[in-house]
Amino acid sequence: MLEKFSLNDFKGQLQTNKNLRFATYGIGSILGLLVLYFAYRQFVWAPSNEKSKESYYRGLNLAAKDSTDAAINELEPVVKKFDGKQGGEVAQFILARQYMTKGDFKKALKELEDVDVNDTYVSVYKLGLQADCNSELGKYQEALDLYLEAAEQNENELTTPSFLFKAGLVAEELKNYEEANELYTRIKGNYLNFSNSKSIDKYIARTKNRI
Repeated sequence: MLEKFSLNDFKGQLQTNKNLRFATYGIGSILGLLVLYFAYRQFVWAPSNEKSKESYYRGLNLAAKDSTDAAINELEPVVKKFDGKQGGEVAQFILARQYMTKGDFKKALKELEDVDVNDTYVSVYKLGLQADCNSELGKYQEALDLYLEAAEQNENELTTPSFLFKAGLVAEELKNYEEANELYTRIKGNYLNFSNSKSIDKYIARTKNRI
């Protein structure tokens, strides 16, 4: 049976027992930090995060109208203001795409590297855009690796064959015709709709003749 232990007993132990005192203060400090953290999430971060979700719509609409410079001017302050918030990350993704439209692939890559989103498709397209930038910069091996990563990350009928196809084209730039042929053949065997739309047989034949 447990003995009764009053608050006065605890205070006495706290005064005489150094280890207990340090442990109690340590736990109290941790609990205090947790309380501050959850308070911040509840009363500061959460409202700001919700507000951030509406912050990029104007920039997105401008981008959709091919008003690239106006979209960039709209999105740049949004990215700074809502950095780390959901809307800020999406704004940064859109901003990177606008830099690509202007041909500033290095700047686009820098923005893409900082994009951190939980959305599956945005994450896949982020990899794809990074691959596109590297390809435009002539960094074909880096592009190939990123295209393959994008293709495998969330296998589906839309993005997977598209990125496998781009990987095949980059492999050809690297004169790796055997890998390119394997990628085109994989597309033909698994993604019939995409295969037909791209007349994939001609790519298979082209690379087969160069192996």
